[in-house]
Amino acid sequence: MHFHRGSGFIMATAVASLMSSAALAQDAQPNAGSPATTVTTTNWLTQEATGQWRASKMVGLNVYNNDNEKIGDIAELIIDRSGKLEAVVIGAGGFLGIGERDVAVPYSQINWVFAPVGPPSTRTDNRAGAIIDSAQERRNLGDAVSYPDHAVLNMTKDQLKDAPAFKYSR
Repeated sequence: MHFHRGSGFIMATAVASLMSSAALAQDAQPNAGSPATTVTTTNWLTQEATGQWRASKMVGLNVYNNDNEKIGDIAELIIDRSGKLEAVVIGAGGFLGIGERDVAVPYSQINWVFAPVGPPSTRTDNRAGAIIDSAQERRNLGDAVSYPDHAVLNMTKDQLKDAPAFKYSR
């Protein structure tokens, strides 16, 4: 193996760096404020249960007001250290994402709706041959998903747009 002049120093520095990283990792202690938890096999989830929602499915949901007017969409969910949802960040205002600003609304102010927006409609279901209500469609025919169709916030588009902007920390 042929090394260029000075390459031995670079190689030695790289090896020393890797060794010190490993030593630091071994010396790292768990956060003193959080006790170690032993996970037992009885704690494993093997399937999404009724009433559980995937956060990844919530981001991007449309947000409407009480008049079925779209006022924004969910940009982020803010949780505390215990995992409790504290706020829903809604992208408000703007056009096609330009000029949009984020507003954090307390989680308790959001109503989650599993039915599509608008008045219930009926159609014939090819599988069952019956006339069904779109609000019940997903639940009754096994098409239910484990997250809401949209969110409702009791605000106008202008009220949401005028609310204080939410700033993310780094």
